[in-house]
Amino acid sequence: MFSAAVFAWIWIPITLWAALAQTVRNAAQRTLTAELGTLAATLVRFLYGLPVAAAWVLGTCVLGDRPGLVPVFTGTYAAWLAMGALTQVGATAFLLLAMKERNFILAVAYSKTEVLQVALFSTVLLHELPGTVAMLAMAAATLGVVLLSLPRSGRVVVAGQGGQGRMVAYGLASGACFALASVGFRGASLALGEGVQPWVSAGWGVLWAQLLQSVLLGGWLLARQPGVVQAIGRAWKLSVVAGTMGGIASIAWFTAYALRPAADVRTLGLIEVVFSYLVSRQLFRERLSRVEKAGLLLVVAGLVGICLQW
Repeated sequence: MFSAAVFAWIWIPITLWAALAQTVRNAAQRTLTAELGTLAATLVRFLYGLPVAAAWVLGTCVLGDRPGLVPVFTGTYAAWLAMGALTQVGATAFLLLAMKERNFILAVAYSKTEVLQVALFSTVLLHELPGTVAMLAMAAATLGVVLLSLPRSGRVVVAGQGGQGRMVAYGLASGACFALASVGFRGASLALGEGVQPWVSAGWGVLWAQLLQSVLLGGWLLARQPGVVQAIGRAWKLSVVAGTMGGIASIAWFTAYALRPAADVRTLGLIEVVFSYLVSRQLFRERLSRVEKAGLLLVVAGLVGICLQW
């Protein structure tokens, strides 16, 4: 359907769209977090995203260029997908633990080492070694995100020595889990083979991953917080928005993973930070500080570099 030349660059707009849809999902999820709690709001993302994934699978398998196509799901595929789904949930848990150590800013900054850890795990597990330009782009973008994470006063309030050590460990563990999730989803797409179109691979991947996440996280919450089901049901309007945008974003991410190495996709995905940052600054009418300008420039330089390195 598409030529090899198109496949070489189409991952870029797909990733940009994924980041934009994820920004909208995050905005809706923030409101749900205040109302339902963090884990329940996370469950909403998976549970209400399932209909989107199911509709996408139905459309690509019934109405696509190869109607009736159902990929062959091997044990290798299941292992990669389960790794991605479980570590994605674990990443959220570790990030929450890091934030409980009373240093939200540094917790987020350490979790953003995800991009560099993706490069490491991709090299070890998938034998996809990033080139020199790609590594420089990843480093620049990661440093830019760290600069944007710094408080405007330039002072960081650090917890006690023990708390600081735990915060660093939890933050790095969160980044590692996010990185492993990306590598797992990339590995799953590769396990399906070259005969499966990226958008077909994406639909099935999101469907199976979010089904597993919904069952496991939903079961855990149901056992610990029996009233969570009713609470999620009452917040169905905003939950539909968060779940729908989350499902759209996930399908786009999975499609990009089928087309490009996870390290490239996650680096370009940092455009989400720029989207969120600029929207936030526009809403509050605040001027950028010198450090913030430097951070944005580094992020943009990294994003440009990762797009041009191929």
